[in-house]
Amino acid sequence: MAGHSKWANIKRQKARVDAVKGKTFAKLSRAIIVAARSGVPDPDANFQLRNAVDKAKAAGIPNDNIERAIAKGSGKLGADGDHLEEIRYEGYGVGGVAVLIEALTDNRNRTAADLRSAFTKNGGNLGETGCVSWMFEQKGVVTLTGTVEEDQLLEVALEEGAEDVKTDTELSEVFTEISNLEALNQTLKSKGLPVIEAELRWIPGNTVEVTDLDLARSLLKLMDALEELDDVQNVTANFEMTDELMSLSMS
Repeated sequence: MAGHSKWANIKRQKARVDAVKGKTFAKLSRAIIVAARSGVPDPDANFQLRNAVDKAKAAGIPNDNIERAIAKGSGKLGADGDHLEEIRYEGYGVGGVAVLIEALTDNRNRTAADLRSAFTKNGGNLGETGCVSWMFEQKGVVTLTGTVEEDQLLEVALEEGAEDVKTDTELSEVFTEISNLEALNQTLKSKGLPVIEAELRWIPGNTVEVTDLDLARSLLKLMDALEELDDVQNVTANFEMTDELMSLSMS
């Protein structure tokens, strides 16, 4: 399964929507602000904004808060949203695992210091721009929940230009080019398929298989430390581990 094991590879064990619910209101509101700023402040006409709003609603953010964040992004409530920057950081975890971090911040120095501290305390190090990003490629990913008829999903996905489909008993994922994500998402929904999320995700070109329990625990601890930072939106790494090792590592 593509992506890092904490959320993407563990989809067989823990749905991605749980990760969304675990995010703070502040993180989700920032995503709405930046999406509204980068396009029209109308979710129906702005795919990025619509996705950000959907995630916020799934996490239980009140509509008033969502509307306020859209207003901030559109400049109706001042220029607060103008101070937020989208920045990508890169580094290494224990065992040479490559880590990509996507952040929204109004203070680069604070964010870099927080990330450096999280890496250092968990056996890794924050690297220079470009040190690991060459190992990843960004793709559009549509996630579906529940039991989906594999043949039906494959037929619809391939007709809409999808590149790959991964299915299991709980979740399915359809991968496509970035430019095709919105069209694929809308088509799958129009067919009545149970879409729960559409997103851009960094996919590693190669992965590191983790088999040691201590190493697994260290890596998951690092992922947690990074994802808990307020400025961090997404964390991706190129390690894989079995479900059994994952369960032991989280116990």
